[in-house]
Amino acid sequence: MKKIFNILFVLFAAVLLFSCRDGNDDIPEDIHEHEEIEKLEVKVVDKNDAANIQTINYIGGIADKKIILENGKTYLVSLDFQVKHDDHYHSANDEIEEEKDEHFITYNFAGVNVNVIRTADDIVRTDGKKIGLKTEWTVASAPSSAKVNIKLIHGPSSVNDNFPSSANQLGSVTGGESDVDALIDIQ
Repeated sequence: MKKIFNILFVLFAAVLLFSCRDGNDDIPEDIHEHEEIEKLEVKVVDKNDAANIQTINYIGGIADKKIILENGKTYLVSLDFQVKHDDHYHSANDEIEEEKDEHFITYNFAGVNVNVIRTADDIVRTDGKKIGLKTEWTVASAPSSAKVNIKLIHGPSSVNDNFPSSANQLGSVTGGESDVDALIDIQ
């Protein structure tokens, strides 16, 4: 009887000991606050007429206006990815720059021939590749039912900023997922 009592006492103590743990050894929850980018602001400046500025806001899958491009002209284009806090937006470009090796931007045009060059003041990743926040677009044909697809890729396993060539740096990636996949009309 004493043996059974001792066994029950040890089992009771073990249950009590493990049920009273404070959970410090548990796997912690992901505390990284991942903010979703809700807005893309595209600023397009005519390289030969700095007063000619277009600002296109892409929110919730819709652009508030078309990008107007003229054949033969060159434009300086900058992107500002933004997150919403309460009733206003603020730029996430600082966070993108801090995590530059985890981000890359690709461009794809349809209905217009545009050569893209990633500018000298663009953010450079540690692998020497430019992210694509600041570019120069040279229009080589008149737009016809044209569109541009701008993607911010998070976590690509490899990037190529000279795709399809060093004279047209639309960019390509392997792996990763789209944080932003914007399709904007061009006129």
